Amino acid sequence: MTPKSAEVVVVGAGPVGLAVAAGLRLRGHSVVVVDKQAEGSNTSRASVIHARTLELLDRIDVSKRLVELGLELQHFAIRDGDRRLVPVSFRELPTPYPFTLMLPQWQTEEVLLGRLEELGGSVLRPYAATGLTQSADGAAVTLDNGDVIKAKYVVAADGMHSTIRELAGLAMPGNTLQLSFSLVDVRAEGLPAEEVSLSFSTEGLLVIAPLPDGSFRLVASVDSAPEHPDAAYAQELLSARGPKKNSPKVTEVIWGSRFRIHERVAENYRAGRVLLAGDAAHTHSPAGGQGMNLGLRDAITLADALSTALNRGDESELDAYATNSRAEALRVVGLAHRLTRLANLPRPVRPLRNAVLGLAGRMPRAQNALARQLAGLPNR
Repeated sequence: MTPKSAEVVVVGAGPVGLAVAAGLRLRGHSVVVVDKQAEGSNTSRASVIHARTLELLDRIDVSKRLVELGLELQHFAIRDGDRRLVPVSFRELPTPYPFTLMLPQWQTEEVLLGRLEELGGSVLRPYAATGLTQSADGAAVTLDNGDVIKAKYVVAADGMHSTIRELAGLAMPGNTLQLSFSLVDVRAEGLPAEEVSLSFSTEGLLVIAPLPDGSFRLVASVDSAPEHPDAAYAQELLSARGPKKNSPKVTEVIWGSRFRIHERVAENYRAGRVLLAGDAAHTHSPAGGQGMNLGLRDAITLADALSTALNRGDESELDAYATNSRAEALRVVGLAHRLTRLANLPRPVRPLRNAVLGLAGRMPRAQNALARQLAGLPNR
């Protein structure tokens, strides 16, 4: 039975919506989470959790469990085949989490959902939000079954094509890059399992990321990505763009997909009683594994701000969230854009690009700056 009211309605039960709801339940607030899918996703999609994100997730007591399940990697590198152009280490970062954590998104969602349920929360499925009204002191969300849930605030965590964002009249301008990407999770022999690598080969971009179960994620920019990549296709990418040492061999394709890059940031993260978070507020290139991390940082910050508004009637933290989180999104989108553009320079200039990167990559200051940017700690 659908609740008639709650202090907050969260639309979307991905990692961002679950984290917002857990943060609010931890502080004793009533929350209704609705999602149009019958169940959570079981594909990996986002697979990286960075240091700053883990620091914030400590506030809802899930970081320890995530680390237990994930694969800690202390190294990242921009490479050209076997040549390491820009080595990056997270080991010396000023954080309790001096590493990047590899963990499939479905497991992150499981941990967050488990935490929400421990705190007395749950997710209503499958219900799509189809209507939204606001007043001076609250809002109401209409579901596709006709039920209406009244709330003090509504959080749009329903993805890039957010219905709630559209209903609230919040614009999300930007563009779609004319780049096609292929994502393939594989089992392979001969690949190094101790770092995430961003291969800037002459043939094109290839990301190689180890996952906790011993598999690897491959992400490549291609002219035309197949809808269902097979082992031969994945092997072709790896042979042309990856390391040559040990002659890596793809033995199995676990899952694959294709996508295009959208670079968009909402003009405002707040419209009255409606707040945006995650992909409903921003979307960008996966370069550097920043997307879900930025969304989770939105979630924890927003939960804190909503709690203050509900307890004290002071909305200044909501305004600060809208301003500061948007500013961080612009920074992250800029970083991902630069990495993507650098990786996809015209083929004739790629050898020169790699020569310059090889020189710059020898400088500890440049290595450390990139490590902090990727970890979400640019000002430490």
